[in-house]
Amino acid sequence: MFTHLTVAAGLMDGDMVFYAVAFVLLLWLIKIFAWKPVNEMMQKRADKISDDIDSAEKSRVEAEALAKQRQDALANSRQEASSIVDSAKKQGQQQRDGIVADAQNEVLTLKQNAQKDIEQQRQDALLNARNDVADLSIEIASKIIQKELSANDQKALIDSYIEGLGK
Repeated sequence: MFTHLTVAAGLMDGDMVFYAVAFVLLLWLIKIFAWKPVNEMMQKRADKISDDIDSAEKSRVEAEALAKQRQDALANSRQEASSIVDSAKKQGQQQRDGIVADAQNEVLTLKQNAQKDIEQQRQDALLNARNDVADLSIEIASKIIQKELSANDQKALIDSYIEGLGK
């Protein structure tokens, strides 16, 4: 009765060795045919993920640099626009000052020309008045004297009469 147990125990040890050898052999086969490809696949996946992370980081840094560049360009554009507006204001002020100065010069020139015209008209009026006075004085003198005066006598009479008017 116990022999049956010993045979069963003997078979169990032999089966255990067989299972152990089969297990080791199976592990070796898995290592050769499955572990390396799976390991390589996992390594490639890890490398791809790492590259994707590096690429995303690089893209983020580039995006930040581009955003900063755009901000700087915007600030420069605003500053440039401000300087253009200031320059336009200065040019407008200069043009306004130039137009005002030209207008003042033109007014001064017109005023001087008007004064010259007035003076010329005054001189012409005085000359006409002298001529009229001379003609009248000759008529008066000729009526008074009842004779015709010579040209020298007329001139002397006119000059004396004008001197009298000037005083």
